[in-house]
Amino acid sequence: MKHIENLSFINDLALNMNSASNFIQVIIGPRQVGKTTSVTRFFEKNYSNEFIYESTDQVFNSNAQWLTLLWQKALEENKILIIDEIQKCENWSEVIKKLWDESKKNKKIFKCILLGSSSLEIQKGLTESLTGRFQLIKAYHWNYHDSKKAYGLNFDEYLKFGGYPGSYPLIKSKDWVSYVKNSIISTVVEKDILQFQKVKSPSLFRQAFEILVSYPAQEISFTKLLGQIQDKGNVDLVKYYISLFEGAFLMKALEKYSEKKIKIKASSPKILPLAPCLYFLNILDKYKPDEKGRAFELVVGAQLVRTDHELYYWREGNYEVDFVLKVGRKLFAIEVKSGRKRSAQGLDKFKAAFPHAKSVFITTDNYQLFESDPLGFLEKTAL
Repeated sequence: MKHIENLSFINDLALNMNSASNFIQVIIGPRQVGKTTSVTRFFEKNYSNEFIYESTDQVFNSNAQWLTLLWQKALEENKILIIDEIQKCENWSEVIKKLWDESKKNKKIFKCILLGSSSLEIQKGLTESLTGRFQLIKAYHWNYHDSKKAYGLNFDEYLKFGGYPGSYPLIKSKDWVSYVKNSIISTVVEKDILQFQKVKSPSLFRQAFEILVSYPAQEISFTKLLGQIQDKGNVDLVKYYISLFEGAFLMKALEKYSEKKIKIKASSPKILPLAPCLYFLNILDKYKPDEKGRAFELVVGAQLVRTDHELYYWREGNYEVDFVLKVGRKLFAIEVKSGRKRSAQGLDKFKAAFPHAKSVFITTDNYQLFESDPLGFLEKTAL
């Protein structure tokens, strides 16, 4: 896999490794975006034989005893410890907490890096057991810059096939669809969701995913989604499904912006697949200009998600704003223009309701400037 040493999360890891502070480094992100390969290459290049790498995928029974033995080995050999897919280890967070606290008490702290691809499982362990003991680093789907630099994708190709670099060599092959469906989506659903979470009907759960990604960057009611899933469940079921897909880094469901929290929670979600290929996979030969516009909007949305600030959409009657980003006390109303004829009246209506908001237009012409520094771009171009 090309160019992985320069991915942003590796830069974050390098900074943390050079820091004098001693925290457990926790790297989370989607499957198939180069986490394992990039981390091991980084340590091979910078730390030679000074680290131990193990993955729960390579162990029959990754339990507390296995984890304790690994920890003791790293201590005895004075090496950095890297554990991949940590969420699959039984009671991993409690065991790591115990071992870390003992090592700190005995003044034998060493560098420890944990990797995982299930946000729900990792976050649960971090908040319940490891509070104050870790630094969280997020890996993401590949953006346009990385895809172009490493594999030469043009922008139209990125809007169709972007996100998972392992699939890029197959773009011109009939095997691309099979690879994305079987090696990525099915693996994520089976290993990162169904293995850990209770889902009454796995077949309906998979169907729900296909329905959800067919509404990219679109607002859709929970009731309508439930009707299409064809199940006797309720709105809570749909919300549960969406939370699981979010936890596996497949999508983000945006709520409608309001200054009243009750209205936010009651709003219909705007579905945002976090890689454009997840949408394109469902339409393939039916790809029309309007679909391209949707793909561009979801790509912009995915970049905004990476800022880690509160992201919403807004609608009032026929007036809408594509994205609303709240950065502290600042409020950015963002309109995505991709060639589709869209009125800017939604921005005017929003600013009338929220006078302190700043308007931003993102187009295919200025997208690369936006992608390279989303928050900086918003600050410089806001009206």
